[in-house]
Amino acid sequence: MKDLKFEQKRSLSRMEAADQLSALADALREGGDVELEFGPGTLSLRIPDDLRTEIEVEVGDGEVELELEFTWPTARARAAAPRADAPAKQSESRKKVAAKPGRSGTGAGRSGGAKPAAAKAS
Repeated sequence: MKDLKFEQKRSLSRMEAADQLSALADALREGGDVELEFGPGTLSLRIPDDLRTEIEVEVGDGEVELELEFTWPTARARAAAPRADAPAKQSESRKKVAAKPGRSGTGAGRSGGAKPAAAKAS
């Protein structure tokens, strides 16, 4: 059983899909604690410096399916104990990364649901 599952399936214009991928790319580039806005919901993740990836392309039944999957452990790496003479570090705030609003005007009436913390686009 998964600890969390977030899945969203909906139709997008090519530009809306590009905006979602750009938001995901920005979150991956920033790393750390990020928030991704997907339609009506927000997904908060901690993205580490190193992760695994899987790219899958299937062509058949008149469709092309492209899946991008990123995987990383849920446990944080142990940090070295702070030195007694080192100043205390302020807690990091989450970085918010939002996909640009759809440019096609066709976003109304689309449904979403939830998928694992490993992002998967299809």
